[in-house]
Amino acid sequence: MLSSYLLAHQFKTQSYKKGAVVYEPGQNPRYVYFIKSGEIRMVTVNNDGKEFIQGIFKPKQYFGEPALLLQRPYLAYTIASLDTELILVDHPHFLKLLDEDRAFSMNLIETLSNRLFYKSMMLEELGNEQAEHRLKTLINYLGRDLEKGTDLGVTRQALADMSGLRVETVIRTIKKMAANGEVSLSRGKIIRI
Repeated sequence: MLSSYLLAHQFKTQSYKKGAVVYEPGQNPRYVYFIKSGEIRMVTVNNDGKEFIQGIFKPKQYFGEPALLLQRPYLAYTIASLDTELILVDHPHFLKLLDEDRAFSMNLIETLSNRLFYKSMMLEELGNEQAEHRLKTLINYLGRDLEKGTDLGVTRQALADMSGLRVETVIRTIKKMAANGEVSLSRGKIIRI
């Protein structure tokens, strides 16, 4: 496992409490952040203070690599959604890892491709005014790698923040979709069908 490799080579770790900002727009990149435990959300914030979630990162995932590779300032906030521990890999060591580990290089290409696909998909969906269509697309995307009957692992507030909808609209639309058999709910959680 990559995080075992990183820890075995004594890369620096850092802990963040829930709500702590890892980096913010305009900061120059210093690391790629590998998640040992916890959860990070990447958000942009509009002038009214409303968050739009660009991505949610969980253990065994990483973030911050585009800005580090390009040596350009970050464009979004990254915030700990839970108490989180990160493994910090600086630019020279990240390049060395890419050079020496073909499997990781391929993983990075796949990861960046998935993010680009997600952003393209969401850009198209944000142009669609139908809340139900936006949510169906987002739920299908988020559940693509989950087994049937598995909790989607995302709150209605997060769905609102990811889709650009109000949380009330998401709640109402999810209930309607559940009544129509398009999604399944169990104790308030959205379940992949």
